[in-house]
Amino acid sequence: MRLILLGAPGAGKGTQATFICQKYGIPQISTGDMLRAAVKAGTPLGLQAKAVMDSGALVSDDIIIGLVKERIAQSDCANGFLFDGFPRTIPQADAMKAAGVKLDYVLEIDVPFDAIIERMSGRRSHPASGRTYHVKFNPPKVAGKDDVTGEPLIQRDDDKEETVKKRLEVYSAQTRPLVDYYAGWAKAEPAAAPKYRAISGTGSVEDITARALAALAS
Repeated sequence: MRLILLGAPGAGKGTQATFICQKYGIPQISTGDMLRAAVKAGTPLGLQAKAVMDSGALVSDDIIIGLVKERIAQSDCANGFLFDGFPRTIPQADAMKAAGVKLDYVLEIDVPFDAIIERMSGRRSHPASGRTYHVKFNPPKVAGKDDVTGEPLIQRDDDKEETVKKRLEVYSAQTRPLVDYYAGWAKAEPAAAPKYRAISGTGSVEDITARALAALAS
């Protein structure tokens, strides 16, 4: 099972990736993890990437694709892999296609943006313990206070409504076009292209997992 998981920030990709990886016995590969591992291992590509990152620049698609090819040649990818947060852009998708990286599925977890904003901007956390709440879906017993210690809860900067909206705008501009890219490729060249499937990412975690696994079996 070789697949790409697509979805906006806050669509629940991380949670579903864990279940899918367990089910198929495949590793979850994120660009960040891959970069960190290559830098730590001191591979030629890792050293190149480190120099770029140290300068504050973005790592080029060439380096990323090189890392991807190195990573999926490792033995734990024998049964497949799940790409989380990669490719992020059309040029990265094109480079993967040109490099002949075979994929079985592209699975999109689709959640309306207003639901994501509500989901993320309602999160509150207790920094000391890591306990998290949601003002609507999982409220603390006393508003704004941790259930166990009674200490005040905070809203992380990442979860503030304006931050969430900005991240969704970036996703719309850069990553959302991948949905059309893969859907179009699947129509044009069904034999060569990965199968494109979209599922709804609203409802219970179990419901979404069941939808995801059903889509990957279809």
